[in-house]
Amino acid sequence: MSHELHPDPSTTASPTPTAPPPLALRERPGRWLDGYRPEDPDFWESTGRPIARTNLKWSIFAEFLGFAVWQLWAITVIYLPQAGFDFSTSQIFWLLSIPSLVGATLRIPYTFMVGRFGGRNWTIVSALLLLVPTVGLALAVSDPGTPFGLMLLLAATAGFGGGNFASSMANITYFYPVREKGYALGLNAAGGNVGTAVAQLLVPIAVTVLAAGALDLPLAGWLWVPFILFAAWGARKYMHNLSHAKGDVAGSLATVKEPHFWIMSFLYVGTFGSFIGFSSVFPKLIADTFPEFSSFSVGAAALSLAFMGPLVGSVSRPWGGRLADRFGGAPMTVAVFAVMALLALAVVITLPLASFWLFLGLFLLLFTAAGMGNGSTYRMIPSIYRVLGLRRQVDVAVSTERKASAALGLIGAVGAYGGFMIPQALNLSNTTTGAYSSAFYGFVAFYVVALAVTWFCYLRKGTEMGDSHI
Repeated sequence: MSHELHPDPSTTASPTPTAPPPLALRERPGRWLDGYRPEDPDFWESTGRPIARTNLKWSIFAEFLGFAVWQLWAITVIYLPQAGFDFSTSQIFWLLSIPSLVGATLRIPYTFMVGRFGGRNWTIVSALLLLVPTVGLALAVSDPGTPFGLMLLLAATAGFGGGNFASSMANITYFYPVREKGYALGLNAAGGNVGTAVAQLLVPIAVTVLAAGALDLPLAGWLWVPFILFAAWGARKYMHNLSHAKGDVAGSLATVKEPHFWIMSFLYVGTFGSFIGFSSVFPKLIADTFPEFSSFSVGAAALSLAFMGPLVGSVSRPWGGRLADRFGGAPMTVAVFAVMALLALAVVITLPLASFWLFLGLFLLLFTAAGMGNGSTYRMIPSIYRVLGLRRQVDVAVSTERKASAALGLIGAVGAYGGFMIPQALNLSNTTTGAYSSAFYGFVAFYVVALAVTWFCYLRKGTEMGDSHI
């Protein structure tokens, strides 16, 4: 008699549940991508990396133009008197500072535009918006009778370029895996910052040399139009929208309630705010401090050298981050503020010497220190939020990353207000005392206070942050 054997269900292993297979990459109309998985090593090496590189290249180009347009008035205003405009020094300072005020403010909503409209779509729109300040400037400066109110409004639209930084950074972060985000975002930021330097190099050459010895100020605006159209075309043809890229409004709201958000915003005003603020005023400081540069040939050459400040500030940013990785963000930031205070003081002390090359050299060092401070302060932010996450025993991998990411964007927006404060401080000093020395003494005091705040909050022994090697 045969017996059919039945396995004992108590001793039979249940099949191990398997995770559902990842969605295959799919492109929908409008160049929307579903199933983009940068954290999947196989997907990243075979498919993700080429897509990410293409989007990064066009993002850098669009952001480069954004920074160039953002700081376009900083160099253009120097030529307004020669073009027949009768504006006061105070009005000139408003024209070169209002783009920074508007750009800093626009960085906040621009941060969420990628999640709302898609990275490719918003890059197209944000690039085309740059036509408003460039074409507007070209038309306005062609008529010396253009009223100051209209000029100020057109200068404010240059703030569109400042907002581009936030949306560009928010977009690129979704394309790269965590292990490569830092490098990609660093390239994106540096590529944008260089736009400031290139604008200050090309505009004096365009409006004087290309104009064959006569001043053709409208070229300062028309120069950028073909590049803007090319950037919008390239974004439309080659970039992508990612379906999983969503703005983190909840993370942003949680971030601004954190006291450390406001402390780091204050410090970033001192580093990035100094970089963008001095970038705005450097050409005018050269023109005002050395009035002997009055002829076209000598003046254009001297003003073209102003580009070196934003350039060294942009290039030094990643080095500040690298040194912060090695020695710590807080110690590096303290050193940066100490150097900036000494350099600002040296600028004031040496002004009576009337040495252009000494003036230029000190400012290049000041730009270098500010750029390195940009890198070191940004290095501090994730470390601070990691410590806060561990203290509260939250899911460090998720909640901390979300808050730190939101903080990076919003602190970048607040820091950009320094681009408005520095020109206005110089304007106030010049209006009340007839010189810029008082403003520079104020900058020295600010850097000393920032140094003390950094030490007190993040380096003191026996404190949570001080013992965490921020």
